[in-house]
Amino acid sequence: MNRALAFLALAALAALAHASLPLPTDARGQPTLAPMLAQVTPAVVNIAVLVRQPEQNPLLRDPFFRRFFELPDRPARPQVSAGSGVIIDAARGLVITNHHVVKDAQEVVVTLKDRRQFPAKIVGSDPGTDIALLRIPAERLTAIPIGDSDALQVGDFVVAIGNPFGIGQTVTSGIVSALGRSGLSMEGYEDFVQTDAPINPGNSGGALVNLAGELVGINSAIIGPAGGNVGIGFAVPSNMARVIVDQILRYGEVKRGRVGLATQDLTPDLAKSFNVPVTEGALVASVEPGSPADRAGLKPRDVVVAVNGRPVRSSADMRNRIGLIPIGEEFEVRGFREGRPFTARGRVGEPFTVSTSAAGAAVPQLAGAKVGNIEAGMPMHGKIEGALVTEVEPGSAAYRNGLRAGDIVVGVGRARVRSAQEFLAALRAPESPLRITLIRGDFQVTLIIR
Repeated sequence: MNRALAFLALAALAALAHASLPLPTDARGQPTLAPMLAQVTPAVVNIAVLVRQPEQNPLLRDPFFRRFFELPDRPARPQVSAGSGVIIDAARGLVITNHHVVKDAQEVVVTLKDRRQFPAKIVGSDPGTDIALLRIPAERLTAIPIGDSDALQVGDFVVAIGNPFGIGQTVTSGIVSALGRSGLSMEGYEDFVQTDAPINPGNSGGALVNLAGELVGINSAIIGPAGGNVGIGFAVPSNMARVIVDQILRYGEVKRGRVGLATQDLTPDLAKSFNVPVTEGALVASVEPGSPADRAGLKPRDVVVAVNGRPVRSSADMRNRIGLIPIGEEFEVRGFREGRPFTARGRVGEPFTVSTSAAGAAVPQLAGAKVGNIEAGMPMHGKIEGALVTEVEPGSAAYRNGLRAGDIVVGVGRARVRSAQEFLAALRAPESPLRITLIRGDFQVTLIIR
């Protein structure tokens, strides 16, 4: 009797679950995602990347060490890795994927669902958001429509499509588990969509779609033992990816500007003390004199709750909203000042510039980069201590790892860096992976270099 009751209960739950799914039905009346997937899966591609495998022992990378012990100058061993991508523009052959999928790539090959293969060119890449844009010389492509990730709600049904473990295109389903996740890797601008749709290695760069067949995220990261799926996956929101793609197409990279303010999370206690009717937002801690934020009228103790109409629930949200506005474009900030609503408008400014004549020392561990000290007369002199990146050669190892001219390195691993000399000294015995903390524009960014 108990077994019969249990069976009936399970059947009732299954019927309720099916009844709640807004799915079309097949000829037998069964709910199915097949019609939607038939439209979108041709837009999801497999990506094969050829990279050079570095020597594990750092001493083996030193030419002097190799000559001293008469070791042959063996070329780095090639290694092939697999990922996924999404066609977003069929006419131009544009494919979006993750930065970490194509980082250090020597060759990139895209395989379509119909098994056609094409060499891909990397149009641009942004380590901060883990987004990269490729172009393939192909015809008869299918693109996926880009949806509004801001419209997502916890509990919405989503489908993940990708190439897990390189076995071929695979579809999994789940729900949106959380929104606005950040602080996962500290590598950049994070506003992840969390989902329990199974995501495994190889899914990176693949599509997260809603039941309307719209792209709402680019699968990017997972949390799990040995890199396996345990129902916690993360995707870059489609709205963030769209902004990055627009800048890459315009500039070849993402140019982040400067507003000139520092913020912290608003807590309930702070909200009460400042007499504001909200408990989430970004509290302005300081405003740089003469900066765009200062000219816009922002003041310390202001509580920001929206930027350009998009909600701000934390300091990380503020960083994401401002960091994705192109240089020269306007921003509108809404919030509370002394308990009363206020609106401020300004224009994102240029980051601190580095003189082309600025001297710099080469960084052996980061080929293509030069660093120097912050000298008198530079805009940032007296405001911050660190090693100034004076030059980064486009396409170099340093460039591919996300370093840019104008960055100010303030830490390597656990060590504080106050000058170029301290930076170079800290790199002589680095941890693995190498973690570099730097100031870029208004924000602190951590680059993880393996």
